[in-house]
Amino acid sequence: MRLAIVGAGWAGLACAVHSVRLGHEVHVFEAARTVGGRARRIEASAGPVLDNGQHILIGAYSASLALMRELGVDPDRALLRLPLRLRFADGNGIAMPRLPAGLDLLAGIATARGWSVADKLGLVRTSLAWRFSGFRCAPTATVADLCRRLPARVMAELIEPLCVSALNTPVETSSGQVFLRVLHDALFAERGGADLLLPRVDLGQLLPDPALAWLKAHGATLKLGHRVQSLRPQGAGWQVDDEPFDHVVLACAAWDAARLVHASGVAAAPWLAATEGLRFTAITTVYADGARRPLDAPVVALRSSAQAPAQFVFDRGQLGGPSGLLAFVVSASDTQKASLEEAVLAQGATQLGEPGLRPVRTVIEKRATFACTPALNRPPARIADGLWACGDYVEGPYPATLEGAVRCAAEVARALPPAQAPGAPPVYQPQR
Repeated sequence: MRLAIVGAGWAGLACAVHSVRLGHEVHVFEAARTVGGRARRIEASAGPVLDNGQHILIGAYSASLALMRELGVDPDRALLRLPLRLRFADGNGIAMPRLPAGLDLLAGIATARGWSVADKLGLVRTSLAWRFSGFRCAPTATVADLCRRLPARVMAELIEPLCVSALNTPVETSSGQVFLRVLHDALFAERGGADLLLPRVDLGQLLPDPALAWLKAHGATLKLGHRVQSLRPQGAGWQVDDEPFDHVVLACAAWDAARLVHASGVAAAPWLAATEGLRFTAITTVYADGARRPLDAPVVALRSSAQAPAQFVFDRGQLGGPSGLLAFVVSASDTQKASLEEAVLAQGATQLGEPGLRPVRTVIEKRATFACTPALNRPPARIADGLWACGDYVEGPYPATLEGAVRCAAEVARALPPAQAPGAPPVYQPQR
């Protein structure tokens, strides 16, 4: 089957790899001249190698890790694995030891620094209630609704940082059901599911570059720097910029997919309504150098407020980068670049004791993720006969994450008409 994939981010590349393995003739169109989408290396002629924002994975990202291994990437070398740690610069907070799922959380709660006995018991009671409910709640519930009985310190030092980093949406407006699914899969489903996986290589080396090389070696056609202008049905198939294809997968950004579906004239009003109804939130990464000493850990939580906007800081020197280079992450950011930089540097001086930090580069991804709100109507993968959507915004149980994009890619590839070559291994099937 002749298949067009529009977009070479993590979703498009994963879909292309799975589709080639299933025996399809794959053509990938990418508007940019580099691959990786919102999780890519920034091409620069001078200075340290930086990424388009600081990204992390977690141990529960089984689909992403499996794909990396298939492409020849060793996750144990490319990623630094650490048990979940939400410790602040003053040493307070929670850190989980390496124990079986569930026990690691209990041990982390018991040894949390700066928490009172009432704080710890409150979290244990609430966690048990979530577990007895099957990690389900009313579709309209927010994370704030789920946690209204938790102590203020637990909210500030655990729930709020976890929620904004996983869903990129504040607790007052984020989906309780999605948050519970993330907690279940990370903390209760498997040992090490909540481990932090911090890239020790740039994001290009982590998956996009190996995927590109693999696709070239296996006969896929790659058209970089080619922004698709037209999409229209043609008989039983489709035409992409006047090239004929049997099926088309739109693995580009949601708004670009909506542009092409509109232009195609296909009857897809419900899909368009869901896609165009999504709201998006920004993530800002402020890279700053001049740190006089390494942080206590590769990632340190920060006390966040309107005046101190960053929730986490990463020590790039402990992750294979230059010594003294820090990456401050501001999730759900809504402030202008200059103001953010100034506030983050002041936050570094106050909370880290680093008054001499200098901004190197500030990356603002204005539409980094969809706003993961309660009862959100997300578009399905199938748009019309032979036309599919693929990406982290497509209907599913997870928020906008790399794992969500890779899992969606596997599911779309599996939904295509079979064309598997004899003896080819089956496409990876993520567990729902």
